[in-house]
Amino acid sequence: MHDSPTIYVFGLSVDLSNVLMIVVASVIVFVLAVIGTRKLSVENPGKLQNFMEWIVEFVSNLIASTMDMKKGKAFIMLGITLIMYIFVANMLGLPFAITTIHEEPFELFGTEIISQEYLNELEAKKGYAEAHILWWKSPTASLGPTMALALLVITLSHYLGITRNTKHYFKHYFQPSPLFFPIHVIEQASKLLTIGMRLFGNIFAGEMLIAVILMASYWGIVPLMAWQGFSVFIGAIQAFVFTILTMVYIGQSITHEENHG
Repeated sequence: MHDSPTIYVFGLSVDLSNVLMIVVASVIVFVLAVIGTRKLSVENPGKLQNFMEWIVEFVSNLIASTMDMKKGKAFIMLGITLIMYIFVANMLGLPFAITTIHEEPFELFGTEIISQEYLNELEAKKGYAEAHILWWKSPTASLGPTMALALLVITLSHYLGITRNTKHYFKHYFQPSPLFFPIHVIEQASKLLTIGMRLFGNIFAGEMLIAVILMASYWGIVPLMAWQGFSVFIGAIQAFVFTILTMVYIGQSITHEENHG
């Protein structure tokens, strides 16, 4: 069992490993975007340029399947950012995990991360005082980052509905009858849980199974390689699902009532 390096800022707990991995994922995506668009060439495009062009086309087709491209064109960059960032974030915890082992109290930035009391509790439970702090993992394997992404997406979709489709946005909450208002409210709340929990659950389960396989035995290397390959596929699918659901929610918010079904 691994612990998270947690500090408290203004009374709020902050997982430093999540902050670290969010920064790492952001830097990787930024570097890929810069390199992929640095030396653009029409006659002799490089492999990375071809890859970026493929992503643009893929996301454009994805958006076109959820809304009119006259409206959807404005969200191409959002889609590219989401699918690249989530895929990279999903992949970070697959090759390895970085942990530190502490047998003594540990402080960071003047804040106690591992206390003597906690070490005493471990010794009472396990017979030895040894805390494992997990630093390197997929940020999407934690509920906080995935729910933050989901909240951002849901908030954006409602904001766009209110500002770009005001009359029809509010009207659809009372269709086909005002009695359906509570159901529509529950539906909107469920979207937040659906998009956030799905991403978290799949990536967290994948990393937990990798940890179990690693602890199993030496012969676990074969199923480990197989599972890591499958996890790459799952990570790509989850990035796709999150992005397309984002576009579906935005499309529903900015589309007139006749297209709401």
